[in-house]
Amino acid sequence: MKLSSYSRMAVFAIAALVLAHPATAQRQSRRLEQLKREAAQDVEARAKLTQEIVDQIFSFGELGFQEFETSRYLVDLLRREGFTVTEGVAGIPTAWVATWGSGKPVISLGSDIDGIPQASQYPGVACHKPIVPGAPGHGEGHNSGQAVNITAALAVKKIMERERIPGTLHLWPGVAEEQLGTKAYYVREGIFRDVDIVIFTHVSSNMSTSWGIGGGNGLVSVLYSFEGQTAHSAGAPWRGRSALDAVELMNVAWNYRREHLRLPQRSHYVIVDGGDQPNVVPRTASVWYYIRELDYEHIMHNWAILDSIAQGAALMTSTKLLPTRVLGSAWPRNFSKVIAEALYENMKRVGMPQWSEADITLAKALQKELGQPERGLATEIDSLEPPEPPERSMGGGSDDIGDISWNVPTTTLRFPSNIPGGPGHNWANAIAMATPIAHKGATAGAKVVAMTVLDFLLRPELVEQAWDYFRNVQLKAEQYKPLIRPQDRPAIELNRGIMERYREEMRKYYYDPSRYSTYLEQLGVAYPTVRQPDGTCGAGITP
Repeated sequence: MKLSSYSRMAVFAIAALVLAHPATAQRQSRRLEQLKREAAQDVEARAKLTQEIVDQIFSFGELGFQEFETSRYLVDLLRREGFTVTEGVAGIPTAWVATWGSGKPVISLGSDIDGIPQASQYPGVACHKPIVPGAPGHGEGHNSGQAVNITAALAVKKIMERERIPGTLHLWPGVAEEQLGTKAYYVREGIFRDVDIVIFTHVSSNMSTSWGIGGGNGLVSVLYSFEGQTAHSAGAPWRGRSALDAVELMNVAWNYRREHLRLPQRSHYVIVDGGDQPNVVPRTASVWYYIRELDYEHIMHNWAILDSIAQGAALMTSTKLLPTRVLGSAWPRNFSKVIAEALYENMKRVGMPQWSEADITLAKALQKELGQPERGLATEIDSLEPPEPPERSMGGGSDDIGDISWNVPTTTLRFPSNIPGGPGHNWANAIAMATPIAHKGATAGAKVVAMTVLDFLLRPELVEQAWDYFRNVQLKAEQYKPLIRPQDRPAIELNRGIMERYREEMRKYYYDPSRYSTYLEQLGVAYPTVRQPDGTCGAGITP
C-alpha cells in the first residue's frame, strides 16, 4: 500500500481544512500557480543545459544495454547536482536510480536512452547523410527525454529546498527499450515499491498525453535455438541435421499460422544465427521473435502456439530445440487518468514552442524527401481524448513502460522534438534530434513536467485520487503477472558486438560542449541543410 493510513488521514484533514477555510484554499492555489510560473521560468533559464544534454546523448548514439557513455554522463551530472545515485540496478550495468529529498510523495521521472541500429545521421541535414556509415544513432529520439526530466527536476529541487517542501524526486533511465529489455526487471527488483507517481517522457512530433488501456500491444521477445549435426553439404549431406532447416521451417509455419490469428497481433523475427558457411550443414541456428498482442492472455496464447511450432520444426528436422530465452517483454500500457489530466492542464499553459523559419524549412524539406505532405511542424497541442475501447484496437507498437503502469499510477508525456511524417526507427527520425527543434521541444516538455510535479507535491489529494483510480478502475479487469519467467535475466550482452565494431569511430564525433556551443556547430552543419537542386546531399557541412 503506497499511502499509509496516517498519510490518508492527513490528506483528509488537509481537505477538511481547505473546505472550512476558502481563503486558505485560495492562498494555496495562488502559491501553487506562482511556484509553477517560477519553475517554468527556471526551466527556460536552463535551456542551455537542456541543449547540451540532448546533443551530448545524441552524439553517443548507443544501442540498448550498451549505453555506457550515456549513463556515465548522466550519473556524473546528477551527482554534481546533489542526487544520490545507485548504479547497476536490477543486474543491468547501464541502469541506475537517482534520488533527492526525503519523505512522501515519491515522484518518479523516467525516459529511455537507447538508439537504433544503422541510424547514424548528421542532424539538421534533410537527406540521408550518416556520420559513421552503418553505425547506430538516435533514430527514434531517445536522446532527448533525460534532458526533459533532469531540467524539470532541477527546477523543482530548487523550489523544494527554499520552500522546505517534503517529498522525494526519483529519476531513472529506460535501458534497452528497443529490446523491451529492462522495465519488467525494474518492477521485479522493487525499484517502484515506494513510488507514488510515475511521469514518463517520450519524444514525439507534438505535445500530448493519454490515459487508459490502448495505444499499442504488449509483447514477449523470445530467442529460439536449435542444435543439429554438421556434415559436408555436398559430400555427405545425409549425415547432417540442419539447425537452419528447423529455423526456416519454423518461420514458414508461423507465417502460415498468422492468417488464423486475431487481427491485433503483430509478430516479426530475425535470424540471428544461420550457420557458418554454405558447405557445412549448420549445427546451430537461432531465430529471435517479437510476439505482440493486446493483452496478457492473448500474448501467452500466441507464445504457446509458437512454442509448439518450434517443437514441430525440431521433430521434422531431427534437431534439438534448446531451452528458449526471453530477451524482453512488455505489458500493454495502462495509464492514469488523474496524472494525464494534470499533465494536460499544464500542457495548455505551456503550449507549443515558437518554431523559426529555419525549423519549418528543415521539416518541410525532410517531408518532401520522404514523399510525405509538406506540413511543417505542429503548432497546437493534441487534445486529451478518452481511450479507444479495447475491442476496437488494432494493436501496434509496444513499450515496456506498460509493466510499470500496472504497478504504480503512471502516464507518459509526449513532447514535440521531432518532425511529423518520419517512418520511425530510421535515420530520418534522427535529423531533428540535435537541432533547435529538439532543444525547444525538450524545454517545453520540461516545463510541463516541472509544473505537474509541483501539482503532486503540493496537492496531496491528487496522489490519493491517482491511487483510488489505479486500484478501483485500472486494475479492475486484470492483475499484473510478469511475462518474464523466474529464470529469465536481462540480456545484457545484446548489441555488444555492434558497439564494439563502431564505437571507436563514433568516439571521434562525441560532442564537446567546452569547445562548441552546439553539436551542429561542432559538425559544421549550416542549419538547415537541404538537398540541393542538383541532388547534392550535405552541401552545408563544413567540418
